[in-house]
Order: sequence, then C-alpha cells, then structure tokens
Amino acid sequence: MKQRKLEQATKGVFALSTVVTGSLVVLIFFFLFYFSMPLITSGHLGEFFSSRWDPDAHAFGIYPMIMGTVYIAMLATLLAAPLGISLAIFMEVIAPPLLSRFLRTLVEFMAGIPTVVYGFAALFLLVPLVRNIFEQGSGLCILTALLVLALLIIPTVTMISQDRLKNVPETYILAAKSLGASDVETLFYLYLPHTWKGILSAVVLGAGRAVGDTMIALMVAGNAVQIPSSLIDSARTLTSHIALVTAADYESKSFKAIFICGLILFIFSAWNILFLRILGRLKR
Repeated sequence: MKQRKLEQATKGVFALSTVVTGSLVVLIFFFLFYFSMPLITSGHLGEFFSSRWDPDAHAFGIYPMIMGTVYIAMLATLLAAPLGISLAIFMEVIAPPLLSRFLRTLVEFMAGIPTVVYGFAALFLLVPLVRNIFEQGSGLCILTALLVLALLIIPTVTMISQDRLKNVPETYILAAKSLGASDVETLFYLYLPHTWKGILSAVVLGAGRAVGDTMIALMVAGNAVQIPSSLIDSARTLTSHIALVTAADYESKSFKAIFICGLILFIFSAWNILFLRILGRLKR
C-alpha cells in the first residue's frame, strides 16, 4: 500500500514538473508576443526590418542584427560541424579505448568552460592575431567571432554525435568485421547510414547554441550596426543587441524593438525543436 502511494506521489511530482516547465515556455512566448504586439499592429512593422538603426533619428531597423546573426552562426556551424563529427568518429571508431576516454574527458571539459572565458581569451590572443594578419580593422569582426563560436559548439556536436555512434549494435559491427570490412568501410556502410539522422540532430543543436550565444558576439564581433560584406567586418547579433539595448528607457521604441528580436530568436528555437521532432519520427 505504501509502495503504491509512493509510486503515485512520484508520478504526480513528475507530472507537475512537466506542467510547470511547459507552462513557463508558453508564458515566455506570450510575454514576448504581448510586448511585440504594439509594434506588430502599429502598421510600421516594416520599419523594424529596415537596415537602419539610429534611435536619435527614430530609425529602429534590426535587419543588420538578423544578418549578423545568420552570418556568424551559419559560418561557425559550417566550421564546427565537420570538425566535431570527425572528432566523434575518431573517438568512437578509430582511436584506442584509452585515447578515446582521454579525448572524451577533454571534450567534456571544453563544454564546461564558461563562455566568457572563451571570449576573454580571444580578446587577448585571437583578436590581435586577426588584426595583424589582415592589417586592417580592429580584429573585432565576424571572423574572430565565428572561430571562437565554432570552438564553443564543437563539444556539443562531438558528444552528441559520439553518443549516436555508440547506438550502432555491437552485433552489426562484429558481423561487418567478420566479413573483412575495414574501419573505413564499416564507417561508410554501417555507422553513417545508421546514425546520420542523429548526427544531423547534433549539428542542429550546435547551430541553436551558436544563434543563442551572447557573450562571444558581444565581446569579439565588434557590435557595429551594419550589414557585413566580408569576414573582417564588425557585426552585431540579435542576442548582443538585446544585451546592449536593455539599458534603454522602458518606454522607448529602441527598448520595445528588442522584443521583436526576442520573438525571432524564440521562433528559431521552436523551429529547431520541430525539426528535431520530425527527425525523431523519421528514425522510426
């Protein structure tokens, strides 16, 4: 009898936690949507997607921040994905067990380093290097930000990809080796066909982290409000824009515009979750 009550209480706690968590997500969406409504219904929504941000001239375009986010996050993901996947494959398929465990520990340690430490190190190491190589600009640019951001998301891609590779049944691996398949053949004809959807999920999650990161872009991207035309141009992302504008007057249009930025980021996160759900259904 006591065990049954304990089981019911445990289920109740889990159900309550699920309801609370789901409610918080819904509340965040409605919070962003509510404060964005005056701008959406004002008939001047288009001006917030223009390319000019100048609060003194009553211009509140966030298009440069959207493009800065796309450039930095997309390029960082394109750089981190092959590196992270390759490292996961090496750790799981090729490396000896001792080396694999060491690398896994190192990757987990990298994942636990605070973002601000990456940014602080980049300010003193990478920024001067980029400035000296290109001999123009301050070194606070898209290239610097995407390199540091790629380093930040490699552990995410690596660990999730390796976990997916571990899901390949041992019997399949033994059968492939008993037929004389090499490590490369086993990789391309067994591991990757069996796990590519999970690896793609790792890349999507890494991209989500790249879009949502604030400190790296805030510290090393330069925060210039412009549509970048090269890798050594400074840029501002949506997250760093929100961080910089929160000190503005609550009633100002510049402050209200950041709710549009937050809503865009929320929609992107929702799209990521939907994409992962679709992938999950395809796996079945």
